Amino acid sequence: MLPFNIFKTVIKNTPLISIDLVVYNQNRQVLLGMRNNRPAKGYWFVPGGRIQKNESISEAFKRITMNELGVKCDIEQADFLGNFEHFYNDNVSGDNFSTHYIALGYRIVLDDRHLTLPIEQHNQYIWQSKEAISANSRVHKYCRWYLEAKITDD
Repeated sequence: MLPFNIFKTVIKNTPLISIDLVVYNQNRQVLLGMRNNRPAKGYWFVPGGRIQKNESISEAFKRITMNELGVKCDIEQADFLGNFEHFYNDNVSGDNFSTHYIALGYRIVLDDRHLTLPIEQHNQYIWQSKEAISANSRVHKYCRWYLEAKITDD
């Protein structure tokens, strides 16, 4: 883990690579969390996390699903939605510079009864249908992009 002052330099000067999880439950609803931190603070957003240096995408997927959902999942359980670019005017430090993410979107179906949801990045959670998400102005636009990705809802 990088010291925060070095991490701020990274955010200011390079894109971050992350994995975002579009988690469906057995009722075809999508998991959203209310963001506690910048960027996207105060918006409903899908769980996810950054890929660390020298960590494979597959290993990052396992770590992120464990940290964000309380269950360790293999990347083979998920469908790749594509890569997405997220541009934010702010950053986690609150200093005056932007954040650029290259986000790898993955869709995964899990039984919601087996999840243990942390409250570090998100302070509350909801399960919503795609239709409800489309009508909810507090869902961040980048989350909507994942739902528009070309993949079936089976």
